[in-house]
Amino acid sequence: MKKYLNISPEVNEALKKGKALVALESTIISHGMPYPKNVETALNVEKIIRDNGAIPATIAILKGVLKVGLTKEEIEYLGKAKNVLKTSRRDIPFIVSKKSDGATTVASTMIIASLAGIKVFATGGIGGVHRGASKSFDISADLEELSNTDVAVVCAGAKSILDIGLTLEYLETHGVPVVGYKTEEMPAFYTRKSGYKVDYTVDSPEEIALALKAKWDLGLKGGMVIANPIEEQYQMDYDTITAAIDKAIKEADEKGIKGKDSTPFLLSKVKEITGGDSLESNIMLVYNNALLGAKIAVELQKIS
Repeated sequence: MKKYLNISPEVNEALKKGKALVALESTIISHGMPYPKNVETALNVEKIIRDNGAIPATIAILKGVLKVGLTKEEIEYLGKAKNVLKTSRRDIPFIVSKKSDGATTVASTMIIASLAGIKVFATGGIGGVHRGASKSFDISADLEELSNTDVAVVCAGAKSILDIGLTLEYLETHGVPVVGYKTEEMPAFYTRKSGYKVDYTVDSPEEIALALKAKWDLGLKGGMVIANPIEEQYQMDYDTITAAIDKAIKEADEKGIKGKDSTPFLLSKVKEITGGDSLESNIMLVYNNALLGAKIAVELQKIS
């Protein structure tokens, strides 16, 4: 294992001293936003986590090595490079064996965070069941990972390009708790509402940490979705974003875009349709999740 995994000195020291840690993905850097906004956002996210008492651990695969904790230069590289592969669970062995560069999705970030011993992960939104999945069977590997890997995922719900109802049904079947932070409704990434209820509502990071500890102490494997709604002043108009998503999905269908290419295409198209407003919302919700992730990690560290 050690020959594949490279943990930065800062993260390694935090692990040894039992400090609070928050894992971060790298797909948002290489595939989620344009340069230089992607690098600026990634560095700001790390700063938010540090400012709130935890250590950030941005995760990626560089030259076939699983990296936990990136340098500023490595983040800059990911933000500019054109040949970085979007990496989920199935891709890891090939990215490693070919000594390629890979940007980690929710699923692969969870795996690598777990290998390093990190229990809390903050991201934008989780993948889920795609619209029309009854025919395409297009279901994100993120959901299966959440049922198997002991990492809590702080997110702004499921991306609103997905079928949120079916995503919640899938998570329920696999025993993954979906917890709303100060909300009874599953947020839909750009907006605070989706029309679907969460399993539990919690009002403090301490309450979440206690539930996580109880879950894992009892040997109940798998993660937890901590749905943290985008702040009200940054959310998009529900009707505007819904219309934009419907238009983007129609275009993806017409062009035959499927599988791992569909999410980047849809998010890019929604950004184009909304005149860039969706990108600004995306950035603000990631900052909000980093803040909550740090607070949960600190509380979990206190009771571990």
